[in-house]
Amino acid sequence: MESNEYIENHYHMDSHDIECAIEAILFVSGEPVRISRISGVLGIDEQTVEVAADKLRDIYSFERRGIRLVKLEDTIQLCSSPEYADYIRRALETRKPPQLSQPALEVLSIIAYFGPVTKAYIEQIRGVDSSYTVGLLQERELVESCGRLAAPGRPMLFRTTHNFLRTFGLESLKNLPELPYVDSKEHEQEGIQNAILELKVREAEMITETEKVTVQEPETQPEQQFNTEPVIEQ
Repeated sequence: MESNEYIENHYHMDSHDIECAIEAILFVSGEPVRISRISGVLGIDEQTVEVAADKLRDIYSFERRGIRLVKLEDTIQLCSSPEYADYIRRALETRKPPQLSQPALEVLSIIAYFGPVTKAYIEQIRGVDSSYTVGLLQERELVESCGRLAAPGRPMLFRTTHNFLRTFGLESLKNLPELPYVDSKEHEQEGIQNAILELKVREAEMITETEKVTVQEPETQPEQQFNTEPVIEQ
């Protein structure tokens, strides 16, 4: 009953109040918050929340504020403006993040474009043991496990995370550059190489324009070479 009264009392919030409420929620959270959650708390529909969030994002950008509002699939979050990254690093004594290594970028590209996928699928494409690389990307919260494949042994499936979207300046995986249509095994490797190239270009743009967090793999962890032909899981 109390919840219904709360919603009823706040149902007639004007647009400014809605924007301020969203701003306050995101500021205190510090993490992505689901649009549906904000909708329920404020007693308004999700479309109204998205409109208010878009307005806040435009205001921050137009006025060149020190914060930005980003949308990550069905969530929204406040983050610092990339042009002030150097000041933030100096104030908090943090190091400038390095770029992704080639192995990490390869694995990340495969998971982003073809996920959810198993580690075996990644290794069949790359031809090398990718356990270390997958584990490192998990530690950096760029990929995560998302269940198991309904196959013998029930191998773990991996997908990209919201942190991956933030890192590459994407609202969702649908915003990744589209790959050419792959209609045969012969062209499959070409499609995968295109995926890696597209993500590498995106990473370079983000390093230049936004300096988002990425990860550099140490060269002291060599990957074991496989002598198997790539076999794509169905």
